[in-house]
Amino acid sequence: MKNLLLNTFTLNGFVTELRARNEVLFYFGLLCLLCAVVFLFAARVSQVQVSGTNAWYKPLKFALSIGIYCFTMAWYAWYLRLPGQVSLYSWVTVVLLGFELFYITFQAGRGQLSHYNRSTPLYAALYSGMALAATAVTLYTGYIGILFCSRPLPYLPDYYLWAIRISIFLFVVFAMEGAVMGGRMSHTIGGTDTGGGLPFLNWSRQFGDPRIAHFVGMHALQLLPLVAFYLVKNVRFTLLFGAVYALLAVLVLIQALNGRPLVK
Repeated sequence: MKNLLLNTFTLNGFVTELRARNEVLFYFGLLCLLCAVVFLFAARVSQVQVSGTNAWYKPLKFALSIGIYCFTMAWYAWYLRLPGQVSLYSWVTVVLLGFELFYITFQAGRGQLSHYNRSTPLYAALYSGMALAATAVTLYTGYIGILFCSRPLPYLPDYYLWAIRISIFLFVVFAMEGAVMGGRMSHTIGGTDTGGGLPFLNWSRQFGDPRIAHFVGMHALQLLPLVAFYLVKNVRFTLLFGAVYALLAVLVLIQALNGRPLVK
């Protein structure tokens, strides 16, 4: 199996292998990345602003994030050898995240907020639906993580398997951190949601911004297994790296909760 993992990039090509592992998530992820290209073009030609930043940046960031997530989980879930369960998980992910991306895009096209927008009963219902969709996908991802902990997977290197487990756990924890922002109806602590943040990312340079920890923790899903498989190649160091990464994400969150910016 280890040789297969190493050779997929040289023999079959990453794209071919990814499509073979999970066509549903592959094509949806590809669609998201194509949408991201369209949104990038829209951001270049449109001057519409929402909360002090280009209206198309939000759907662009979400399209990229969802596309990367789909590719990542398509790659991992294949190892479980549970085609029926993985197929159901894949279609649920497509429907729920597809709804979220559609609504964010729709609101961007109208120059309106998608997140924290309860200005009308319809907007409030759609925002709540979007939050429920994201929560459901997060919990379902957690279930996939449980399968990685409970099923025997002898064909995977131990350090790689542990990296997948830890990365899914961190993803779930810091994805659920979105509830911190949802409960506050704001992604800024100590100030208001306005522009003037870091370019494109729009992370606040004046106040605390929980989105940074949200980003760092969720993208453990990609970083930890890559580091473990290609660099660390040892269970003990994989666990250590995972612990240090988790601590970093927690410290970034604490700084945000105290109303302090990460970068000024």
